[in-house]
Amino acid sequence: MERRERLRMIMVKLEAEGQLEKLLKAHEDEEAATSVAAGEGDGEGPQESPFFTEGSRELLEARVNIGRYSIVKAALRLERARRRRDDPDEDLDAEMDSALKLLQTSSLVLDCSEIGDDRPLSGCSFSRDGKLLATSALSGVAKLWSMPQVNKVTALKGHTEHATDIAFSPVHSHIATASADRTARLWNTEGYVLRTFEGHLDRLARLAFHPSGKYLGTASFDKTWRLWDVEIGVELLLQEGHSRSVYGICFHRDGSLVASCGLDALVRVWDLRTGRSILALEGHVKPVLGISFSPDGYHLASGSEDNTCRIWDLRKKKSLYIIPAHSNLISQVKFEPQEGYFLATASYDMTAKVWSARDFRPVKTLSGHEGKVTSLDIVGEGQYIATVAHDRTIKLWSSRSAKENDMAVD
Repeated sequence: MERRERLRMIMVKLEAEGQLEKLLKAHEDEEAATSVAAGEGDGEGPQESPFFTEGSRELLEARVNIGRYSIVKAALRLERARRRRDDPDEDLDAEMDSALKLLQTSSLVLDCSEIGDDRPLSGCSFSRDGKLLATSALSGVAKLWSMPQVNKVTALKGHTEHATDIAFSPVHSHIATASADRTARLWNTEGYVLRTFEGHLDRLARLAFHPSGKYLGTASFDKTWRLWDVEIGVELLLQEGHSRSVYGICFHRDGSLVASCGLDALVRVWDLRTGRSILALEGHVKPVLGISFSPDGYHLASGSEDNTCRIWDLRKKKSLYIIPAHSNLISQVKFEPQEGYFLATASYDMTAKVWSARDFRPVKTLSGHEGKVTSLDIVGEGQYIATVAHDRTIKLWSSRSAKENDMAVD
């Protein structure tokens, strides 16, 4: 709609200047000449040639690396799925029942609550080993906290505007932050800036690491998402496709796909190996703010301002479930990262909720925040869930098994 409106205004201006008719006539002549040339070339009439923009050498190398990485990861995932399906000693339903029952029997309790900043918190992320928690705040400062005591370790200072999101690398002990100052930054755990990623024309929203740890995806209000090489700090890909601001981004565990969502109420799935948009998932009626791929490889969850969470089946290319999850907008969604037995949602109704990944029924409500819950993250198979909110607090929810393990270590 915005593009059509801009085109209409341009045509009105050209017509007022008396240039419109000349331009249209020149365009018609050019199309006619092109059609004749195409018809003479192959004898089959006019044909449209695809339009390509040549990418950089770094992008070509990245796509080759991503292709190799994803083939191995996909093969391992499928082999594991086949083995578990065919093994008579494996009972997937029983394993899921056991995991969900543990959550239902009041085992997921508030273990710790800590003031995280002087301003509202915007994002949180666990390190790969679960020993550190990173948070970002509207003050522009990100912080690292030790687990499970939630003691401050260090502060990451450098952004000049709000810090909008934070993510730990899945491979290295590096942290990436996004900011309204239009940049993303890469940090080490000592608080030093390793890279600054500049190029977006408007404030950033969410970001995510590729599962290989080599690439970083950033979503922005400039209606694009971009892919960066973490090691050399260059922009590999600037991707358009949304008509409004892009808010969320998430990588498939195999590394072959990336999903983006935005204020145009659309979820798009992209093939990183080719750069093509392979799916456009329509159904939400308001902006989509959170997305998450399931570890099973074919489910995708999206949370929206329409207060619903949708579960998409990538194989069937459609929505399987619509969860009327909250009484206010959903700010973040996350599948449990190990097996995908459950899904967690965060909302501006001041709660986070846990849902069964089998039938997407409610399992647990995490109540305790006094402000809008902006983000959450999960470590392991649900041993800990961290939530952050506008009430400036970090809340750590732990399962009984996690507390028992901590007591055993002590």
